[in-house]
Amino acid sequence: MVRPRLVCLALALVTLLVYLPVRRHGFILYDDPDYVTENRMVQAGLTSGGIKWAFTTWHANNWHPLTWLSHMLDCELFDADAGAHHLVSAGFHAANAALLLLILFRLTGALWPSAVVAALFAWHPLRVESVAWASERKDVLSALFFLLTLWAYTSYARRREPAAAAKPEIRNSKSGQRSVAASPSLVAGDHFVVGHRSCVMAYLLSLSFFACGLLSKPMLVTTPFVLLLLDFWPLGRFSRAVRQNERPGGPTNSRSSWGVLWLEKVPFLVLSAASCVITYLAQRSEAVVGLAPYAVSSRLANAVVSYAHYLLKTFWPWHLSVVYPLVRQLPPLSVVASALLLAGLSWLAWRMRRRRPHLIVGWLWFLGMLVPVIGLVQVGGQAMADRYTYLPQIGLFVALVFEAGIWAARSPQNWPVVGAVTGICLAACLVLTTMQLKFWQDSVTLFSHAVEVTKDNAIARVNLGVALEQEGQRQEALAQYQAAAGIDPNLAQAQNNLAALLDSLGRPTEALEHYQAALRLKPNAPLAQDNFGTLLVKLGKFDEGMSHYAKAAELDASDPRPHYLMAKALWRQGRSRAALIQFQEALRLDEKDVQALVYLARLLASDPDASVRDGTRALSLAQKANELTGGNEWLVLDTLGMAYAETGQFEQAQNTARKALDACQASNNKEACSALEEHLRLYESGRPCRGLFVF
Repeated sequence: MVRPRLVCLALALVTLLVYLPVRRHGFILYDDPDYVTENRMVQAGLTSGGIKWAFTTWHANNWHPLTWLSHMLDCELFDADAGAHHLVSAGFHAANAALLLLILFRLTGALWPSAVVAALFAWHPLRVESVAWASERKDVLSALFFLLTLWAYTSYARRREPAAAAKPEIRNSKSGQRSVAASPSLVAGDHFVVGHRSCVMAYLLSLSFFACGLLSKPMLVTTPFVLLLLDFWPLGRFSRAVRQNERPGGPTNSRSSWGVLWLEKVPFLVLSAASCVITYLAQRSEAVVGLAPYAVSSRLANAVVSYAHYLLKTFWPWHLSVVYPLVRQLPPLSVVASALLLAGLSWLAWRMRRRRPHLIVGWLWFLGMLVPVIGLVQVGGQAMADRYTYLPQIGLFVALVFEAGIWAARSPQNWPVVGAVTGICLAACLVLTTMQLKFWQDSVTLFSHAVEVTKDNAIARVNLGVALEQEGQRQEALAQYQAAAGIDPNLAQAQNNLAALLDSLGRPTEALEHYQAALRLKPNAPLAQDNFGTLLVKLGKFDEGMSHYAKAAELDASDPRPHYLMAKALWRQGRSRAALIQFQEALRLDEKDVQALVYLARLLASDPDASVRDGTRALSLAQKANELTGGNEWLVLDTLGMAYAETGQFEQAQNTARKALDACQASNNKEACSALEEHLRLYESGRPCRGLFVF
């Protein structure tokens, strides 16, 4: 006899092997900066301040403190090693697959159907987005707590059965007849009562796991209804409620016992309601799209079509994309066909609910768990997302696999057919998942694929442009931004990025137009305010530029960038004392802000006003910046040389200036190299730098 634990171990090991390539993947520029790479609180690791921040912040338009703590722990252990972060997510996913198998086996007693469901869940290509994307740690973490909730709830429900149903049958070894073992009664009158402390503990444990799941990702709000589905099948508590209330010679009254089943879910529902309120408050400022652009009818149409697409991608997982663009006007035929499909499947599952309870349970599991993300409350600009199927798709697999098991049991000839089809499906999932993983190795590959397999995908083009720009392919990035703005002129990110790139290419007049469009579309975006302010300062409109910096600082009081930009602008104006205040404010907000450290050190080491200069402090700041950057950045080294010279350490200043010059020559920045040569000559003659040294 095959042991379930061995099957679980094999499933987990194969799952880990499938996802092992993520060890060589990097972070993705889409959301990963918010969650890890540019998140100062997360990168600091597990700190008391970080833990407090995790429970009080709505950063990234979400409230999921356990997810933040998980990312912090990764940074504490692995720093910025993206592959290690990805492997942790793969480990969570493998554990989820094994736990799902054990739960289904415990509920149904059917090992191989449970194993097939778990394998389909683990190896289906729709899982790739949740596992290979660092920002989606919340998927695999919340799923772990969801499955633990089901495990604990199953323990509770089994202990809370009526005495007649709870007494195990034992075969008499002599007579071969079955008898019922004595057990403490769990029945009082017409109601179930808790007879054991372990029952209470199992219930509280289930509630606690559910709370942890909501603290990881609020999509779990429909879990109480999943528990009711399990009460119906396979726990069979609905049918026992009916039997318990039957009266010989009298009418059947099942309301009281069914009421108990609902009453059990009240604490779960309270937690779900609280999570819904908190999530809406967290997302309403930026992520939740207002009703005006997308009317209720459009949202309903998109929800119906999205359900159909999720079904299609379950059976034909091809052309998967990190972003699916939201179509404002869907073809009526597509909406009608999708609605008829959903209605037909719903009718079929309902009609067979007594003979095939797994069908209605699996179907409602799928439909219900997708409700929070189906688009009735539109969050973001995507129509749907592969990651949203992480838990809902389990319901479809349960319905299909257990139905296949019933069909196979009808005749011995059916088993080879079912076995062959199952093997082909699992093998196909493994192959397609391996192929899909390759698209997630870096941002350019990922978003190039998204542009290729979708139509009019402005969001994908913006992100592809950012990835190309980061790799120095500015003309290619410009083409992507222009295409995105052409597809959706109301996409503020496209306008902002297009303006910034045009400005860097020496086309400020064109940039001005696009910055104005970006701010018109999204006036409360701090980055757009910063960028527009910088362009205005460059065009000589100093006061206007400073007003936009001030607006950005007001919009995000925790962001040091507006203060850093104000400081540089003031310094260029010769107002070094005012610049000093703004540099210090930037460092107060982030003591590891390298740019603020460098430019404050340059000001303190080189300002013509002796009352402003402070060589000792400049040296301390420059050394800290040099340590943070690894000692190979020419601007940081040049600043360190200036600080050495200001403190009279000219030999160290010369050595550092030579290192800076070598690093600068490697970057092929001729203008900067010329300035660094001048600095070196000053140190060789025993003189420090004086004047404005802003690059």
